[in-house]
Amino acid sequence: MPGPTTPTSPLHTWWSQRPPTAGAAVMATGILSVALHQTDYETLSRIALALACTAWLALAADFTARFLQDRERWLKEAATPAALTAIAATTVLGTRFTALGWVTLAEALLALATALWPVLLLTVLRHWRRQMPGAIFLGCVATEGLAVLGATLAAAETTAWLAHMALVFFWLGLVLYVVALPRFDRRQLARGAGDQWVAGGALAISALAGSKLLAADSPALYLWNDDDYGVLRTVTVALLVLDIAWYALLLLTEFAWPRLRYDVRRWATVFPMGMTAAATLSVGTALDASWLEHPGEALMWIAIAAWLAVTAGAVRSYTRPGTRRGTDVTSTAQR
Repeated sequence: MPGPTTPTSPLHTWWSQRPPTAGAAVMATGILSVALHQTDYETLSRIALALACTAWLALAADFTARFLQDRERWLKEAATPAALTAIAATTVLGTRFTALGWVTLAEALLALATALWPVLLLTVLRHWRRQMPGAIFLGCVATEGLAVLGATLAAAETTAWLAHMALVFFWLGLVLYVVALPRFDRRQLARGAGDQWVAGGALAISALAGSKLLAADSPALYLWNDDDYGVLRTVTVALLVLDIAWYALLLLTEFAWPRLRYDVRRWATVFPMGMTAAATLSVGTALDASWLEHPGEALMWIAIAAWLAVTAGAVRSYTRPGTRRGTDVTSTAQR
């Protein structure tokens, strides 16, 4: 006679279907907190940060529980590109904590993300192939996230080695993007459920990393000579221009091939939108191009509208258990 089964709440069932893709929700909410801080909406920024932290803690608990109790499933999920959202989400929160002056906490998150990075990245790279969804660019996103947080901490702590480490991750992230690009399935522009936007979001976080590296330089550190600064500036501007081009193309595809049904991968749409806003604002500050402030803020409000729409879809997905639920990036990546 079988023993009694452990009751499972609807919330637990709903949540267990989401990781690791749900990490994109933390990334999206966290980067909106960063953009709101950049535009001086501090109260809204802290509300978004609180939401992101709550979700991050839940994901961290789930990540740890699966590692300890369901190693087979953990290994299966760790092999998918979506697993890298854990690193990116951690670095985004660390960047926001640095702006609050919580440097020790940000350093701890950088250490955690750096420790996870080689384990998860190498596992994911072994499963790369042709015709991959937009999640393939998360290798670049996770790597550039380390560059963003490292450069931000370098400026806050006046620490040269952190900036040099961040520079290495910056260039490595761009290499990963170039390697991933020919493996991206272009048909995802018409068929993708949301994660196709990461193709542009990876360039956005790269531009943000470049702006943070430029801003980290100071007379006290003297990180870059004139040639280094010129190259970094040129690459950063080029990355932002390419990101805006991707943004425009992806937005057009949304009108050409409407995909209105909720899918958890839509969080991977909100994150690039918010990251483009944050990158535009940060590049404007780093290069003293104040005219970028207005388009950056406009992009931020568009991203907030998208966040609200996806949040509403997620709530409906939970409150209507009989409806078809969105699938993870995991399922798409394994096709």
